[in-house]
Amino acid sequence: MADKPVRADKASAVSELTDHFRASTATVLTEYRGLTVKELTELRRSLGSEAKYAVAKNTLAKRAATDAGIEGLDALFTGPTALAFVKGDVVEAAKGLRAFAKAHPVLVIKGGVFEGKALTADEVNKLADLESREVLLAKLAGAMKGNLTKAAGLFQAPLAQVARLGAALQEKREKEGSAEA
Repeated sequence: MADKPVRADKASAVSELTDHFRASTATVLTEYRGLTVKELTELRRSLGSEAKYAVAKNTLAKRAATDAGIEGLDALFTGPTALAFVKGDVVEAAKGLRAFAKAHPVLVIKGGVFEGKALTADEVNKLADLESREVLLAKLAGAMKGNLTKAAGLFQAPLAQVARLGAALQEKREKEGSAEA
């Protein structure tokens, strides 16, 4: 396939798709058969500015994926294929695609690629089940803060015990001193 001469317009399309594959954190492949132009526009808007949703010919997309060094997607390039190139938060894009697919059952998530690893449709849906990056970072920060607070308490405990012991000894001496007098 790589040895065949390619027309200039197709070479340009392959080059553009290859650049998208390389620049994206993740790419999700979908089948869009049955969606209207209005629904596709709605889908593009729902993905936000961090994702680009493009319809592509399977042969060109397959060649672009190969040129970008991505393997394991060949079986997904059947039927009408559209690609969601995600440059931002992959979880948010996966959630957007899943929500749109629930509202419009004709949109089928075929699978994708995340950080160079091919994903099945189920794995893309598992990504959508994750919480957003910001929420996960906030939970991590909260857990770390809680552990630091516990550690500070543990380090202060011996000092507090020494202070209480000193106060108790002083009180005992005062009682012994007043009893002798």
